[in-house]
Amino acid sequence: MGSLAINNKKNSVGYRFRNFDLSNLSSIVSTARKGIRTKVFYDFAQTIKIPEKNLASILNLSSRTISNHHAEEKVLKPIYSEHLLKLINLYEKGETIFGNIDEFNYWLRKPFRIKKIIPFDLLDTSGGVDLIINELDKLAQGYPI
Repeated sequence: MGSLAINNKKNSVGYRFRNFDLSNLSSIVSTARKGIRTKVFYDFAQTIKIPEKNLASILNLSSRTISNHHAEEKVLKPIYSEHLLKLINLYEKGETIFGNIDEFNYWLRKPFRIKKIIPFDLLDTSGGVDLIINELDKLAQGYPI
């Protein structure tokens, strides 16, 4: 395996956030209830190539709040932690299906073929993330979406 492939693996969502058990909702909720460090927020924004301000907005937080929590070494409240963990899970699945973050980010901005909904616009709710995961599962099984 070449050094580029190894480097890409180390920069992948799955690799960078491998310490989180995202295999089921129970694990996500259990982890979220403890709170997630803001460092995870910053690392995730960098990994998925989205400005921190935009990611904060998706989580329904201000970038100032994130910055203050980071400076004070506070963890995110469970509701924001759960949303962030679901986003990490979504991006890990998307990266696996599409091969890389850039392709997945491109897909997120294209409307679903049938529903004319832009997936990225649904990221600001936990239910929206769940809906996109369901659509990705269909896509992985070969169904058009």
